[in-house]
Amino acid sequence: MTSSDMDIDEGEDPSEFEGGAYWFRQGAKGAFCLPTLILMMAFVGFTSLAREVGLTLTEVLLMSLFMWALPSIVVLTGAMSAGAGLISAAIAVALSAVRLMPMTVALMPVLRDGKRTKTWHMLIVSHFVAVTAWVFAMRNLPSMPRAARLPFFAGFGSTVHFVVLCSTALSYMVLPAVEGPIAAGLVLLTPIYFMFSMYQASRTSGDKAALILGLILGPVFYHFFPGADLLLTGFVGGTVAFVGWLFATRRAEL
Repeated sequence: MTSSDMDIDEGEDPSEFEGGAYWFRQGAKGAFCLPTLILMMAFVGFTSLAREVGLTLTEVLLMSLFMWALPSIVVLTGAMSAGAGLISAAIAVALSAVRLMPMTVALMPVLRDGKRTKTWHMLIVSHFVAVTAWVFAMRNLPSMPRAARLPFFAGFGSTVHFVVLCSTALSYMVLPAVEGPIAAGLVLLTPIYFMFSMYQASRTSGDKAALILGLILGPVFYHFFPGADLLLTGFVGGTVAFVGWLFATRRAEL
C-alpha cells in the first residue's frame, strides 16, 4: 500500500484532510497490510520459542510491548534460556538494537514538521521504529504532506503494535507448540521481507550492490569471525559497494 493507494472515505469532511485525526485514521487503516501479517507470523514463531524456554504469557506480552523489535526479544529470550546474567543479557540486547539508531536518525527528519513537532511527539513514535514500520514509512511518507506524516506514522505504528500484541497473546494461548525449525523460519520472515523491501526501494546501484555483498560476505565472516560477523559484513560490504558506486559514477561523468 502506498499513499497514492489510500482512498478517502465517503462522508469525510474535506476540511479534515490536513488534520491529525484524519491522518491518524489513515495510518491505522494502512496497518492492515502484508507486512503486518508477516510480522504477526514471526511473533507466532517467537511465542513457540518462548513457551519452550518457560516464559509466561505476561512476560511474553511485556517483552513485546516494551522491546517491540523482534530480534532483540529473541536475543533476550536466548540469554534467559542460557542462564546469562543481567548485565550480559543487557549488553547483548543493546548490541542487537544498535541497528535501530541509524534507522531512527533517518526517519526523524522525514516525520518532523518544523517547530510544530514537539520533542515528546518524536519520543513516542520512535518506539515504533522497527523493520516493518521503518520500511513502510520510508516508502510512503515522503509523498505525503509534511503535516500528515507524524500522525499517519503514529496511527500505523500503534495499530500494528496493538494487532501484533493481540495475535501474540492468542497464539500463545491457543496454538500448539510449533516445531523448532518451523518456529525459527517464522521468526526469519521479517528480516527476509526487510531484505527484499530494501532491494526494491534501493535508489542506486550501490545500494543494491551493498545488499548483494552482504548476502555473500555474511556466511563467510560468520565462519571465520563468528563474534564479529555482522559488524564486518556491514562495514566491508557497505564500504566496497560505496567505493565501487562512487568510482563508476565518476567514470561515467568523464
